Amino acid sequence: MKLLILEVTRGRTPWADSAAQDYLGRIARFARVEERQIKPAARGLPPERARLDEGRRLSAATKPGDRLVVLDERGVGLDTMAFRDLLAEGDQGLYQRLVFMLGGPFGHHEDTRGSAHKVVALSPLVLNHQVARVLLLEQIYRGFTLIRGIPYHH
Repeated sequence: MKLLILEVTRGRTPWADSAAQDYLGRIARFARVEERQIKPAARGLPPERARLDEGRRLSAATKPGDRLVVLDERGVGLDTMAFRDLLAEGDQGLYQRLVFMLGGPFGHHEDTRGSAHKVVALSPLVLNHQVARVLLLEQIYRGFTLIRGIPYHH
């Protein structure tokens, strides 16, 4: 299975990179994961225009056949088993690549949310981008351990 994580971000932080690398190494047993950074829209743009610009660049990084999951606090909250099921669909070959999109400081444009297979909230709280990245990777790892019956989830 292939996973792509698209992130609108200006940069990384050492603590998040360390945690992300740990989970990426664990996930590599189950799937090929690529992380790709998309630079935020130019500073000073109105929020709606920034969301539109970032959404276009996020969409340009996808391919036909990708299953898009937009991460947005306005999305549906999934429990662990529902998140596992989302991963399991790809593990069963129902699509070529699962793409997770982390938006910029103003979130996702409505067109980006509308093009997604699912719009998922990792939390009802608004999360720092780096926290959301690490949380997403941990949940991907947790989902794969559940699919494979590997003890991790309690």
